[in-house]
Amino acid sequence: MTDIGDTIPDIALTAPDGSSVSASDYAGKAWVLYFYPKDDTSGCTKEAQEFSAHLAEFEAEGVSVLGVSKDPPKKHQKFIEKYGLTVPLASDAETDGLAEAMGVWIEKSMYGKKYMGMDRSTFLIGKDGKVVRVWRKVKVAGHVAEVLEAAKAI
Repeated sequence: MTDIGDTIPDIALTAPDGSSVSASDYAGKAWVLYFYPKDDTSGCTKEAQEFSAHLAEFEAEGVSVLGVSKDPPKKHQKFIEKYGLTVPLASDAETDGLAEAMGVWIEKSMYGKKYMGMDRSTFLIGKDGKVVRVWRKVKVAGHVAEVLEAAKAI
């Protein structure tokens, strides 16, 4: 499980346009990596809209943002278009992908049924590539503002 002081694994993800994106693309830059369960659901939509609304503020601080889920690239593109999102998104569809490596692909339970799903989590990574701050089991309300304040402090 990835924690403060750890380096983000350099595992390739797929952007909506089919290009590859990984931690090495952010070398020498501070960035926010957030994991969310599913495109076009209420909490995930609000979170993506909030990151999009504050993206210019993150960028003004020299901090990039990347949202990741298991949804395929084409679904990300539809999600982006439907809500006019500006936050970059990437797909982590591999079985042994980044979510598994970072410990955010976890066993969940709903109505007594167990299944694997994404733990809504956010990681603030410093210019040295090491995790500065971790938020797990994120509640969407107020989260982006909290991450932005932490980003301003690094």
